[in-house]
Amino acid sequence: MSTPAPLGDAAPLDDPAPVGDPAPPVGDPAPPLGDAAQPMGGPGTRARDREPLDRRFARAVQAVTGRSLGPYQTAIVRIGFSLTWLLFLLRELPFRHELYGPDGPWSWEMARRLIADNRAFTVLMWSDGRLWFELVYGIAVLSAVLLLVGWRTRAVSVVFMVGVLSLQNRSVFVGDGGDNVLHLAALYLVLTRCSQVWSLDARRAAREARAARAGEPPRQDRVGPLLWMVLGGFLLATTWFSEVTGEWWLPVLLWVLWLGNGLWWLVRRYAAEEPRTLLDALANLAHNAALVVIMAEVCLIYATAGWYKIQGSRWQDGTALFYPLNLDYFTPWPALSELLGTSGVMVMVLTYGTVIVQVAFPFTLFHRKVKNVLLVAMMLEHAGIAVLLGLPVFSLAMISADAVFLPTPFLVALGAWVVRGRDRLLGRPPAGTLPEQRLTGEERGPRTLVG
Repeated sequence: MSTPAPLGDAAPLDDPAPVGDPAPPVGDPAPPLGDAAQPMGGPGTRARDREPLDRRFARAVQAVTGRSLGPYQTAIVRIGFSLTWLLFLLRELPFRHELYGPDGPWSWEMARRLIADNRAFTVLMWSDGRLWFELVYGIAVLSAVLLLVGWRTRAVSVVFMVGVLSLQNRSVFVGDGGDNVLHLAALYLVLTRCSQVWSLDARRAAREARAARAGEPPRQDRVGPLLWMVLGGFLLATTWFSEVTGEWWLPVLLWVLWLGNGLWWLVRRYAAEEPRTLLDALANLAHNAALVVIMAEVCLIYATAGWYKIQGSRWQDGTALFYPLNLDYFTPWPALSELLGTSGVMVMVLTYGTVIVQVAFPFTLFHRKVKNVLLVAMMLEHAGIAVLLGLPVFSLAMISADAVFLPTPFLVALGAWVVRGRDRLLGRPPAGTLPEQRLTGEERGPRTLVG
């Protein structure tokens, strides 16, 4: 029986890997997320076609409940969106009172009237005090940092969602398009198991698994129950003493998440194997469903953007990019914008290339090589938007959403490269290398482990 995971930890694995290491396979290895499907028509396909319907259904259920798909993809999405929100909050820190606070042109009373109509959720409507605003803004920054490093991700992801919704719904006219993507991603991340790799939760789970294999008694977790009680007390106080804004289902969702987190901790610690397996299956199902929704959202964004562009006359004649390059508001680097804007060929290539990539991408998901080429093209396009048009938050949000389609081998190699860079920066010996020993003559130097 495996050691139960503390409250807020990553999903328990048989042997979870530390930060930067690949997660161990569970059962039969599945093809990486986004890779091409196996060729059809082979012996395995014909054998599966002859399977009874109930066996096919059981296989499908096992596929979506037996494991959490795309652990590296969801981890990079978590890192990308939390970093995007953190950088935005820090960039706007000197102007926070004008954007979302009591000094803004969109006053608290105007926001209250709008929210009464659109039923948006924001805790900033619970009080118009400056202290309450500073507390909410500070918690939003802190939750972004904690989600970035993957600390108690189950609980922190909910706090992160509340911070994003509260600030964005307070002033709906602040944003550049990336806020909409962040808005939706904050909701989806709550349902994903996005800390299985590249997180402090995964590192702690790996340390506890090694201790369990060594026969050491499990450490008593005090931080998880304490965090659960603090968040529960805050939720109870705000529900009881404040006028909750938003649709009725969102406060109910917060209570369900809080009670479910406590139930998860109790079952993992005290219940038998069957209830724990059932909770794992439900968590895997929610994770995989949220992952599919994120992928569908990205495809929908590009499909609608591409097909709407096709209908515009400026996109049809290849001159659409010329106009934003000559607007002062979208030219942080005037010399560079002028250089591109004066080249008719470059403007035409970039205009048509943008439309082609956006329209074609959803149709290339099952062709790995073409999909990866277009994925790189879209990420480079958003990097260009950040530099040329001065929209870094929008670009980072879209790149973070695009990362859900990155191939697993690339992400594993990226994680290993980051770990090597971290070790070099901190002066640590590479993995598999013994420290330098005191030898005589020419024998000085590092000795590597063999086998």
